[in-house]
Amino acid sequence: MQLDEQRLRFRDAMASLSAAVNIVTTEGEAGRCGITATAVCSVTDTPPSVMVCLNVNSAMNPVFQGNGKLCINVLNHEQELMARHFAGMTGMAMEERFSLSCWQKGLLGQPLLKGALASLEGEISQVQTIGTHLVYLVAIKNIVLAEEGHGLIYFKRRFHPVMMALEAAL
Repeated sequence: MQLDEQRLRFRDAMASLSAAVNIVTTEGEAGRCGITATAVCSVTDTPPSVMVCLNVNSAMNPVFQGNGKLCINVLNHEQELMARHFAGMTGMAMEERFSLSCWQKGLLGQPLLKGALASLEGEISQVQTIGTHLVYLVAIKNIVLAEEGHGLIYFKRRFHPVMMALEAAL
């Protein structure tokens, strides 16, 4: 199997891996930006740590690294349009995305998305290059949880709402 074919098959296989949709944001001296990301994973609860992967070619990397802090906003099923904005699918400029009235500041000064299922603010403790991506290890310092809501996942290259099985059966 040739390298390009193997890469495409790998991407197709990963499209079968359901993933929570998140908007990862940062604000500080290096600027303010955000990006839609599904490559987010818990690492450990002691100390609370999360891993976030961003393409090495993303223009956002210098801002994330320069600020040294970020917030992972886990989207609810009604926030698909925000996911599309921050994925660059709607043509909305970065400042326009943050001018929407759905943002508040967290304890670390990071943009928290109102209505998110969870917002996890943290400090970037390590950055590792692996192939085409940078892996950010983030020490979580502040957690805001919603009392209710349903998730939003990305599966087979499309957004899908996640409804609780019992509620969906009713």
